[in-house]
Amino acid sequence: MSGDTRWIELDGAVNARDLGGLPTADGGITRLGRILRSDNLQDLSVADVRLLCDDYALKNIVDLRSDSEIRMEGPGPLNRVPSITVHQLPLLPEGGHRTDVNADTTAGALPAQERSTGHYLGYLRDRGDSIVAALRIMTRPDGSTLVHCAAGKDRTGVVCAIALETVGVTRQAIVADYAQTGERLDAVLARLRATDTYAADLDALPADAHHPDAAIMEKVLTRLEEEFGGAVGWLTTHGWTEEDTAALQDRLLN
Repeated sequence: MSGDTRWIELDGAVNARDLGGLPTADGGITRLGRILRSDNLQDLSVADVRLLCDDYALKNIVDLRSDSEIRMEGPGPLNRVPSITVHQLPLLPEGGHRTDVNADTTAGALPAQERSTGHYLGYLRDRGDSIVAALRIMTRPDGSTLVHCAAGKDRTGVVCAIALETVGVTRQAIVADYAQTGERLDAVLARLRATDTYAADLDALPADAHHPDAAIMEKVLTRLEEEFGGAVGWLTTHGWTEEDTAALQDRLLN
């Protein structure tokens, strides 16, 4: 980790950080080294793999990319590590655009905030099963869990926001963590534009579509609060239990 930040400096990924060090509403703080988030892991170096395995005891990867992305990109370095289990839990419907950097161009005439909010609510509407499964993997006690997609912004951002709200992290900190991708956005886009998998989808979007505007996550969390009483209420409609909440809190807070 660099300095006093939560960034994880890797050779082959530019948007990796730790979900530890975030404040909770009751005065607590999330534990470092338990849940990590990142952009695409295809280009990790040998040193990156060693760092994640040795310093973070990485055991589980939650891969939110679609089957088509995974097929086009092929296995990454961590797929070849016997001690790591990769769980494929796609959030996008199969077919269509592949990148998670606001890939839905069907609403291109809408303002960026409305496009993104609708896109994120679509994950919740269509892939509640994947989100619940992702959070349950986070509760596993055998080392850390890393959640990623392509950019580590949209799909990863929504799943991590749901997890953080479930354990009581403050709304301000959740939104700030989502927006923090903006600090590395140019490097994220440069990585994705260098690949055949993502370049066309990225270039099809207006420039304002890529920025992780804090107001977008605010709107999504507010919608959950208004309709379900918050993230836990929404999760409950997809089979999440009080025991699941306690297990995630135990993992991230204790």
